[in-house]
Amino acid sequence: MSQRFDGSQQLFRIGLFVLDPDDWLEIDNRLDDCLSEKRRLADAHPDEIFIAEPGSEDAQRETWEMVSAFVTRRFPETYDRQGDGVVYRPNGIRVDPDPAQFLWRAALLVPDDLLLLKKDEAGWRLVAGALSFPSSWRLKDKIGLPIGEVHGPVPGFASNSRNDDLINRMFDNMRADTLMARFNWSVYGDAALFHPDPDETGSLRLGGSGEAAFLRVERQTLRLLPQSGAVLFTVKVIVDPLARLADMPDRFQICERLAGQLENLDAAQLDYKGLSAHRDALVARLRDLQRS
Repeated sequence: MSQRFDGSQQLFRIGLFVLDPDDWLEIDNRLDDCLSEKRRLADAHPDEIFIAEPGSEDAQRETWEMVSAFVTRRFPETYDRQGDGVVYRPNGIRVDPDPAQFLWRAALLVPDDLLLLKKDEAGWRLVAGALSFPSSWRLKDKIGLPIGEVHGPVPGFASNSRNDDLINRMFDNMRADTLMARFNWSVYGDAALFHPDPDETGSLRLGGSGEAAFLRVERQTLRLLPQSGAVLFTVKVIVDPLARLADMPDRFQICERLAGQLENLDAAQLDYKGLSAHRDALVARLRDLQRS
């Protein structure tokens, strides 16, 4: 069974766990909305949603083949293979492969964003991305950069940091038969999936029921593509009102863990998360939700 977010995954830690291959990609009742939003955003922001370097075509093709094969096998009630394409059964929309944008076509099948990294003399670089639901970053600012520079603004993860060295060694030693996953989380002031501005995380309002604060969880997976040698990074974003924690049977443990992590963040980490002015109010709100 796929591991679920329980608040125990520490912020600013790599925190990977091994994932069952059958649990690689997940779908749920938000899938229709996610796929519709991807298409809307591609029309509204075509230069931000999909970017690929020349030379990434082999990894893009391999991603299309793996994603389309996985969803039609794992979720046959939702996807139907028809020739080279895949039909999304709920609305009959067909997605066909396109050599100019294999990665984007694969992303149109699943709720996840898809990012590809390949190694060259500069190290592991971000060479292609289908990014509809960024959490305060822009694909056009990061494409082509080594992983340490992609992570540059993240406290403790810049180039030549200990975490950067660990990530590069991990990529070097990845095996195609071992999938890895992790969770990341933030608190935003709205439920929007498209948050490209790196300087804001939404205006948080924590009064009343707390409905204006939203927990944004990223389910991230990593796998080595055996043919191209690229690493495929997937990110599924789930956004819920913070107040919804009160309805969860394990709310006490989750709220305790989230509040404890917030209390332990330093100034740089709080600033990166956009929570410098909100930490105390968020902790108080989480303690209230524990008792609800």
